Amino acid sequence: MSTIAIAAAFFAALFANVAAAFPQLAMARDRGWTPKPGGSWQLQLQGTVNTGYDVDVYDIDLIDTPQATIDALHRRGRFVVCYFSAGSSEDFRSDVGVFQPSDLGKKLDGWEGERWLDIRSANVRRFMIERRLDLAAAKACDGVDPDNVDGFANNSGFPLTSEDQASYNRFLAAEAHRRNLKIGLKNDLEQVAALVDAFDFAVNEQCHAFRECDRLRPFAAAGKPIFNVEYQGDGLKSRTMLCAAAREGSMHSLVLPLALDDSFRFSCD
Repeated sequence: MSTIAIAAAFFAALFANVAAAFPQLAMARDRGWTPKPGGSWQLQLQGTVNTGYDVDVYDIDLIDTPQATIDALHRRGRFVVCYFSAGSSEDFRSDVGVFQPSDLGKKLDGWEGERWLDIRSANVRRFMIERRLDLAAAKACDGVDPDNVDGFANNSGFPLTSEDQASYNRFLAAEAHRRNLKIGLKNDLEQVAALVDAFDFAVNEQCHAFRECDRLRPFAAAGKPIFNVEYQGDGLKSRTMLCAAAREGSMHSLVLPLALDDSFRFSCD
């Protein structure tokens, strides 16, 4: 056997052993997705995912979405972004008991069963690595959409500072990238300028409704996509004006029901 063949056999065996020991890392492959402006997307977090939309990116629930759905989307050439809450506990998740009492803060206003997390906690950070990012890698997600990463700007029950939040958000980005996962910055408009370099795209809710889309411009300037969702009943201007503003801001805007259950969909793309 030649030296090259011996070396090839050695590294193949080494990779097989690593894959057996850490299956979630073995499945964290990079499918070549470089998020760029110009794509289209769909967001659905409840109900059976409708895989029939001709879009580039699907944003779906990490925990509840079956592996078969993710595989089917990949076969259709879609990139899959997996949603999870990185800043709150959810009492409807089976692993909520992993959090310690000291990790749990005040209830999220308007969201039953959720409480803010102490993002300074080593236990919380370990949870996000082992229970969320490792799972996203194991399920072959292409990227992640971590929600509630702006606890410092809310009544969380913890004395969180902007530095605490920025550190946590950078931690999430670094750990996602270690697993070949792209990552979006969800809302957190106060820190966009400071964090744009660490994230691959932005996911925003209601910037048109609250007239704050200008704060997302650093992502557009960096050539990174901005995925925006507005909700029915928010008193938005006409859809024509909404889409004109979205195009001007280099955003991919949808109007969806608050339940995010695919019962209604309007897209500017």
